[in-house]
Amino acid sequence: MERKKWYAFGTREVVYAALGAALYGVLSFATNMLALPAAGNLAFRPAVCIPMFFGVAFGPWVGFIAGFLGNVIGDALSGWGFWFWWDLGNGLMGLIPGFAASMITDYRATRSFVIADLFSILGVIVGMGLASLSEIWVSGIDLNTAIVGYFVPAALTNIVNGVILVPILMVAYAAIVGRTGR
Repeated sequence: MERKKWYAFGTREVVYAALGAALYGVLSFATNMLALPAAGNLAFRPAVCIPMFFGVAFGPWVGFIAGFLGNVIGDALSGWGFWFWWDLGNGLMGLIPGFAASMITDYRATRSFVIADLFSILGVIVGMGLASLSEIWVSGIDLNTAIVGYFVPAALTNIVNGVILVPILMVAYAAIVGRTGR
């Protein structure tokens, strides 16, 4: 597989971004009823691996759109409304791993898994950090509630889901690309 430029965004990336957003939206809707205990309005979402993977595979802008619009779709389908800062945080969870795309050429190599996982962890920390801390001025909560009630549960579950599922998606993607020759 060839190296990708992080700034590339054309017709192909638009299609991948739309596919990623639709997948993330529908799959997050499917698990939005699995509320995290003692966390305010947070759900267990294995689907967070979708924007992370789409970022790693297709670049940061694809990951960002998949995360941002996918979260909008999933929340809308769940009846939760529009929460800009959480949508932005989910977008960052796809954008930041996307910067690893230019460093990955073999989607089955251990080195590639480590790079993808490190960028995914950073994406979760930045994205969920922004979203959680925004609740201080959006909802009027205190710093402790933002960190303990929102950031820690969201970040921990998203990191675990990303670290486990992104490499699995990378291997599956490599197999598909190898089989189709694209």
